[in-house]
Amino acid sequence: MNTFLRTTSGIILLGQLILSSCGNKPAGAGSPGAADPNAVKDYKVIEIAPQSALLNSDFPATIEGQQTVEIRPRIDGYIQQIFVDEGAVVRKGQTLFRINADQFAQEVRSAAANVKIAQAQVNSAQMQVNKVKPLVEKDIISKFELEKAQYDVQSAKASLAQAQAQLSNARTNLSYSNVTSPVNGVIGRIPYKIGALVSSNIQEPLTTVSSVNKVYAYFSMNEKQLLEFTRNTPGASLQAKMAKLPPVQLILSDGSLYSEKGKIETASGLINTETGSSSLRATFSNPHGLLRSGSTGTVRIPVAIRSAILVPQKATYDLQGKKFVYVLAADSSVSSVALKINPAASGQSFVVQEGLKAGDKIVIEGVASLRDGAKIKPVTVSADSVFKSQEQL
Repeated sequence: MNTFLRTTSGIILLGQLILSSCGNKPAGAGSPGAADPNAVKDYKVIEIAPQSALLNSDFPATIEGQQTVEIRPRIDGYIQQIFVDEGAVVRKGQTLFRINADQFAQEVRSAAANVKIAQAQVNSAQMQVNKVKPLVEKDIISKFELEKAQYDVQSAKASLAQAQAQLSNARTNLSYSNVTSPVNGVIGRIPYKIGALVSSNIQEPLTTVSSVNKVYAYFSMNEKQLLEFTRNTPGASLQAKMAKLPPVQLILSDGSLYSEKGKIETASGLINTETGSSSLRATFSNPHGLLRSGSTGTVRIPVAIRSAILVPQKATYDLQGKKFVYVLAADSSVSSVALKINPAASGQSFVVQEGLKAGDKIVIEGVASLRDGAKIKPVTVSADSVFKSQEQL
């Protein structure tokens, strides 16, 4: 019995010693590979240095054909035939409409008959001159008769010229019955149908023809933007400044980038007092007819900055409408700094106007897990490699 008690007491004492030794060990001890939550973590940082940057400024634009012509009839009549449909591509001189012009055809026939009559009168007057002239030379009749005959010829020729002019005018009026396109382009809306009575003073045109081999993108700059553009772009005049601008791009209404680049060619010399803006025009070629008059888009203007302070967008975070970054201190702690950035982004980076200077080091990854005063283990990477990798995205 005593032996049993001694054995049981020994087992209980051994168990207590084991439990006591386990309880004194720190959490995670004895588990190789377990992470220490208080360990200082690695964070990539870059040193800020001035770099060249290309800013993209976007402006809403309205697209118009290089030439939009209203097609109106020049004579009164009923539309007899329509040869094109809305949206059709037409060539210069192509017939678009035919207007019933029976009265003008009759005028042509009448004028042609008058020309024949006038020609006969000229021939008759000339015969009289030929008849009188030898008689005058033989002093059989007076010179007065010859002069009178010659004046009759002149009068008959004048009547012939008048008849020919009337014939030409009648033919011109008749030609107006065929309404043709004055330019190459695209047909717009056709409000009048076959049988409609039209005239030269109708309220709506028969249609419009938009020449879209080249298109104009009209956009506006406010007064502040125009001042910045004028100050930052080299050139003695506004036209000289625009000539030095790089090609601009056009973003289509679906967000895609138009394949052809354009050029800013004109700018209004006046600021609109109602809108406080000035109108500019960029020209784009349209070889495939993708752009149409009346469509919309966005003109993107690149502006080069030689010495800019850039930060990757992924290195920033937003708080109450402001951008912040974490700046590395000498003791490897970080602190948040508010930035004032340029509204126009440079690719995947922001251009900093205030808040950072050359030589500052900032954290570029994992900023969401940081807090002010946190200690990190900085891993310095090349700023050039970071920005180059962003350009390739």
